[in-house]
Amino acid sequence: MTAHDVLADRRSFLKNLGLASAGVGATLASIRNGEAQTISDADIVQFALNLEYLEAEFYTVARTGKTIDQFGISITGSGNSGPTTGGQKVTFIEGSTLALSADQIAQDEREHVALLRQTLSSLGVMPIAKPAINLNALQTGFESQEAFINLARAFEDVGVSAYGGAAPLLQNKTILAAAARILAAEAEHTGNLRLHAALYQASTITVDSIDIAPPPTGKQFFTTDSNGLTPVRTPGQVLYIVYGGKANATSGGFFPNGVNGSVNTSSAAASGS
Repeated sequence: MTAHDVLADRRSFLKNLGLASAGVGATLASIRNGEAQTISDADIVQFALNLEYLEAEFYTVARTGKTIDQFGISITGSGNSGPTTGGQKVTFIEGSTLALSADQIAQDEREHVALLRQTLSSLGVMPIAKPAINLNALQTGFESQEAFINLARAFEDVGVSAYGGAAPLLQNKTILAAAARILAAEAEHTGNLRLHAALYQASTITVDSIDIAPPPTGKQFFTTDSNGLTPVRTPGQVLYIVYGGKANATSGGFFPNGVNGSVNTSSAAASGS
């Protein structure tokens, strides 16, 4: 598929979503006028865009040594912009299933950034700028293939839980449908990486008490519970993780100056029942 085909497909997808609906427009207008205090669908999309910037930068730097703007992905917008620092190109066994998977995940994450930005533009909302990102927040992820798997697995499992946690907050069903498809893509990513963790015997960290490490660190290939469901996290619980394990914080960890948008403060960590 050519770049032109990809762009045409994305535009068609957005058109079919019908994102500029009257209901969403009314919600956004009321917030602009200070008449509502609830989080809008656009706020949630902006929050997700921060996370997609982080994932896209991680994979792109790990595979190419370049940042996403060097691939033609727009990173300008509202809020505070900042550079992406840290990280480096990882030495992979080229042609391996891991290297090929990392390439495809990197492409998906860049396309998620572009899709969310276009979604916001279709709503008449300026997308947030890419905030400052510190890829060396955990001092790991780039020194070996195993370190890459460690950090990538954590990003993907957290991403799945973030989309799952945000889903009940969305009012517009067409936006919810788009988010569900992104969640499905992230779930495919994490399934791939959890299997690679076992195959490469890559030890993996856990980021909070509900995180389930894959083999060899843990015993479960999947993160599902007794109902066959994956964990979910609220936006605040996700920010607790990416801010470096800090509650009631507005910056830290991978986002040294914080994320952009109105959803920007961490809560306490997620905890199991």
